[in-house]
Amino acid sequence: QVQLVESGRGLVQAGGSLRLSCAASGRSFSRYAMGWFRQAPGKEREFVGVINWSVSNTYYADSVKGRFTISRDNARNTVYLQMNSLKPEDTAVYYCAASRSYTPDEEYEYDYWGQGTQVTVSS
Repeated sequence: QVQLVESGRGLVQAGGSLRLSCAASGRSFSRYAMGWFRQAPGKEREFVGVINWSVSNTYYADSVKGRFTISRDNARNTVYLQMNSLKPEDTAVYYCAASRSYTPDEEYEYDYWGQGTQVTVSS
């Protein structure tokens, strides 16, 4: 069992930066790929990016590629989402999730989810 808690919610202006954290409790955190998803008002939840368990591979949605970076610290059981050059369309609730797959980008591949944290980008 893995429990995930996101933090770092905030309101930023367009062009600004924000870093989200996701702290995991439970065993074997380092064996899970960790992904980030987001859900904007009135829209379905969408994939943002993922980092695999060995930290050797990351994969991002085209909409955030070059602006967002995922990293993880297995010693601290924490994964991060660094968001730069934020746009109003990045406004959403952001979720972290854990998966036993290698670099999963579909919701059904994830076993555990955090409660989500709100990010609002003003224009």
